[in-house]
Amino acid sequence: MVKTPVVKEGYIYIGTLILITIVTAVAVDPYWAIIPGVLASFVTFFFRNPRRSIPEDDTLVVSPADGRVMGVTEVFEDQFLNATGKKVTIFLSVFDVHVNRSPVAGEIKFQQYTCGRFRPAYKESAGCENERHSIGLENTHMRVLVTQIAGLIARRIVSWVTLGTTLKHGERYGLIKFGSCTEVIVPQAVEILVKKGDRVKGGETIIGRLPT
Repeated sequence: MVKTPVVKEGYIYIGTLILITIVTAVAVDPYWAIIPGVLASFVTFFFRNPRRSIPEDDTLVVSPADGRVMGVTEVFEDQFLNATGKKVTIFLSVFDVHVNRSPVAGEIKFQQYTCGRFRPAYKESAGCENERHSIGLENTHMRVLVTQIAGLIARRIVSWVTLGTTLKHGERYGLIKFGSCTEVIVPQAVEILVKKGDRVKGGETIIGRLPT
């Protein structure tokens, strides 16, 4: 995938708003054009696609998203791990980067898209009620399940991968439009290095480590 400053999914929104800005400025009044102009700037900011410094150690789990850690809990995961694991939940506001990154290097052995509701992403029920897309990654060290969850404003989850795709550590694999939540479940043996309230950066912040 070509690494552009703005993901291609944002082009239609940005282009439309720029066109509205120009038409408004010419046909109506330059002052009224400020509103769509500001919206175009915000949408460009929302769909930004920044470069990140990815750790090379495959025993490290990096954050799959930018945002704030909503919680770290122990759960039994019965879709892919089929075992008790540790779940890190990250809330993305509309001001965070919404490109999702692979928390570990590995092959996608599991993939599931689930239709659902659009509750606020910060609600605890969002993870089991909202629209979501999960991928299960496997490498020689561990199995990891990461889930994109749509929020109140988000209405579409975008995935650039499919079953059998091999992802690099921190590689971009999708995004969620306009406010959302991302969950990652790792094996119980992984030491979690973040706590509720911490700010994290996708692909860069180390959220867990597998003892060697």
